[in-house]
Amino acid sequence: MIRRPLLATPFLLALATAPLASAADAPAAGGMAPAAGATTAAKPAAPALPPFRLDEAVARALDKNFDLQLQRYSVRSASDSVVIADAAYGTPTATASATATGGRSAALGAVTPGSSTDSLSPRAGLSQKIDSGATLGLGLGLDRSATALGTTPYAGSIALSVRQPLLQGAGTAVNRAARDRARLGVKAADLGFKSSVLTVVHDVEFAYYNLVFAREQLGVRQFSLDVAQRLLDENRTRLQAGDRTELDVLQSSVAVGNARLAVVTAVQSVRDREDALLKLIGRFAFDTPVGPVALGDESVPDVSVPRSYGLARAGQPDLLSAQVNLSQLRLDVLTADNSRRPALDLAGGLNLASRERSYPEAATQLFTARGESWSLGLNLTLPWGLKAENARYRQAVTSLDSAQTRFEQLDQNLLAQVRTAVRAVETGKESLAVATSTRDLSQQTYDREKARYDAGLSTVRLLRDAEADLNSAKISELQLRVSLRQALAELARLETTSLQRYQIKLEP
Repeated sequence: MIRRPLLATPFLLALATAPLASAADAPAAGGMAPAAGATTAAKPAAPALPPFRLDEAVARALDKNFDLQLQRYSVRSASDSVVIADAAYGTPTATASATATGGRSAALGAVTPGSSTDSLSPRAGLSQKIDSGATLGLGLGLDRSATALGTTPYAGSIALSVRQPLLQGAGTAVNRAARDRARLGVKAADLGFKSSVLTVVHDVEFAYYNLVFAREQLGVRQFSLDVAQRLLDENRTRLQAGDRTELDVLQSSVAVGNARLAVVTAVQSVRDREDALLKLIGRFAFDTPVGPVALGDESVPDVSVPRSYGLARAGQPDLLSAQVNLSQLRLDVLTADNSRRPALDLAGGLNLASRERSYPEAATQLFTARGESWSLGLNLTLPWGLKAENARYRQAVTSLDSAQTRFEQLDQNLLAQVRTAVRAVETGKESLAVATSTRDLSQQTYDREKARYDAGLSTVRLLRDAEADLNSAKISELQLRVSLRQALAELARLETTSLQRYQIKLEP
């Protein structure tokens, strides 16, 4: 995996240039403080990156995400299936052939000499199947036959034929079933693409909010490190004045070490969250810097189960895809039922023929009715017992019943998911209000404890406890803010309203 350098983001840049510099210069527990007047080389400031908005991340994901590209291939394949299904009915089949023969018959002793013949028979034809199930045919032929007697007759023929099923395979519904099924397959593929888009948007939102949390958490950890470092420096100074003890300095040094470890862990979390986001919105672009991110509009709309469930049931692609599958299986039942009928076909034909002394004469005289013939017949085929056909029909009915049950299960699961998502939003809204109050109280407690410590009325341990409570309250509030945004993102995925929110037009 390609890792980005620590200076990949403005937040980490600030961390590297100022806060971590002081942390690196901080002595270990019990060590010596830096000498007075010591200076470090100034680091050049990196150019600030513009803010990276959530809608920009979604737009990049729609263009670069691997899952969406794979789903586009499925849509294209389904579209070609329609072309294949239509070809059997919408495109005539042409045939052409030419056969040449020749030879000499054996002589009968010395009385009858052998004879020689040669012939050429070119043929051409067209056939077309129509929605009723009938197959129409047109055939053209021109024959030349030469004999030893020197005669070379030319014969032309034109034949019209029709074969119409009367039972099995008869009717537009049965003959259009394969094409209707293919078109439903395109609709299912489009719904699959819609589902992938909703999932990608949902995943991008989660990854973006997780990055916001990781960076804000890093800020809290850095603040804690800065406070611990200042407290250590202050205790060292007051130790020299006799106002602090060695134990105070030791405790402060341990606090700096723990805070520095928390910062390192937070930096790793930021990098991991950036990779998770970049994986969704790009292709092998892990070294791309991500600008400042933010939660954005934190207003929470009113939510209700009936409204959200109505939107979800009308637009959720998984449920709609299950409905499409039901329609396809009904077509399978129709064709399976039709296959249980006997195969009774009506076949008819008309043939016109000519016999002339040249190819042009044979062709032009076809319609002078010098020779004609017709045919009409019935063909019956009936498998004994229809065991296989009846079994296939039962299988088709069973598949349809199973899909109907599956649809009802999906519908119930969707309702349960909507109810859970709505409760998550409502609970998150109330929890955030409580966490905000707790953070305010923790801030006041820390400020009072810091004032008492500065007046010599408290200890390092009590101050560190107050600071730990404040940091915990800040992170808890931040986590609840992120969780609330993620709960709204999950509800929007179920309602499919995220498509309108980001103005996404589905064009596979």
